[in-house]
Amino acid sequence: MSMRNYVIVPLVALLAMGCGGTGDSAESEGTPAAAADATSDLTPFQLEHGIGPITSPMTLAALDPALAATGQGVFNEKCSACHKMDVRYVGPALGGVTTLRSPAFIMNMILNPQEMYERHPVTKELLAQYMSFMANQNLTQDEARAVLEYLRTQASP
Repeated sequence: MSMRNYVIVPLVALLAMGCGGTGDSAESEGTPAAAADATSDLTPFQLEHGIGPITSPMTLAALDPALAATGQGVFNEKCSACHKMDVRYVGPALGGVTTLRSPAFIMNMILNPQEMYERHPVTKELLAQYMSFMANQNLTQDEARAVLEYLRTQASP
């Protein structure tokens, strides 16, 4: 083995270790558990449900068509410039978001996007992927809840 190989082999091994990942699909989906950082100052609730005014898990009743219709109107007015249901646009496709994130997480993202981007590991990953911040549309909790209801109608069965 030449002297050159003594330098290159360890260097390649170090690079391979540094670039490695688990390849776990949950990690690539940006789930809170996969994104949790050992140095995070977030509580387990915040890691799962986000940071914002919704501070306890939400239990959703049967789908409310009237609330969903209201939410569709809010979505069309405030969200559709950046989000589509089935394709990546400025932001992620939202058609299946209710199967990926908890209702409280979705509400907190709608109501508190700035702090979510600053502190939450999942939204930091989304920012790195989409290279665009979600604008705070200053929705009320009732409007955000209506949008959540509309998003529930868009989830694939």
